[in-house]
Amino acid sequence: MTGFLFELTFFLAAPVWLLMIFAPGRRVTERLAASPLTVLPILAVWAVLAAPVLPELWAAVSSPDIDTFRDLTTLANGAGALWAQVIAWDLLLGQWMYRESRRLSLSPFLMAPLLLLTILLSPIGLPLFLLVRATRTPRKTTALI
Repeated sequence: MTGFLFELTFFLAAPVWLLMIFAPGRRVTERLAASPLTVLPILAVWAVLAAPVLPELWAAVSSPDIDTFRDLTTLANGAGALWAQVIAWDLLLGQWMYRESRRLSLSPFLMAPLLLLTILLSPIGLPLFLLVRATRTPRKTTALI
């Protein structure tokens, strides 16, 4: 069951990622990317995975040290809970990047690889996006009088 839940976390996030990458201009994509509720199903899986290892999880986050985290990740549910947390965080991060890219009118051809990199290695994808974002200014709209 733990293996299934581990895999389910990515499959719950994948539709939103696919829409942001392959259908960035669609209304459904914009609505989903604007909603923080997209992570709730992933967090529900996190809760199921975390419940059996809550004492170990609490020990790892309340007084962090490498040995405590190593012990947590040796437990299937501990590793699964950490994975679900990463997937949820990465999805929220990707949604923010998507919304910022739309606000700045960045090309979907630029954003697709950045979003893909963020799915795989967010500590690389985010700084690259922040560099791109720093070079852009928001599109100014002119009002018709």
